[in-house]
Amino acid sequence: HMRILKKGSNFKLKVYNSEKVSGHMPSIDVLFDSMAQEVGNKSIGVIMTGMGRDGAEGILKIKKSGGHTIAQNEETSVVFGMNRVAVDLGGINEIVPLDEITSRIIRKI
Repeated sequence: HMRILKKGSNFKLKVYNSEKVSGHMPSIDVLFDSMAQEVGNKSIGVIMTGMGRDGAEGILKIKKSGGHTIAQNEETSVVFGMNRVAVDLGGINEIVPLDEITSRIIRKI
């Protein structure tokens, strides 16, 4: 797994082994949860094509913490799974094609 840790005004990435979360190790939910907790309204979460629901709960936490969230749209996704669940949970601010994700991130920064 990976977690963001805030140390003073700096951020560190911790990589570690632990139990599976959402059926995965590493789990994007773990990273997104830590982003919501440690970075809050300054975070940007992106969820893209993939099967299952890993990341959907975590990206919702980012949105609830005031961060900005982006999902790849169905039309450009190979599998509209993880991103669909995130959208259905209400965890997404923007749904965009793959080729627009980078520009949306840059615009928010």
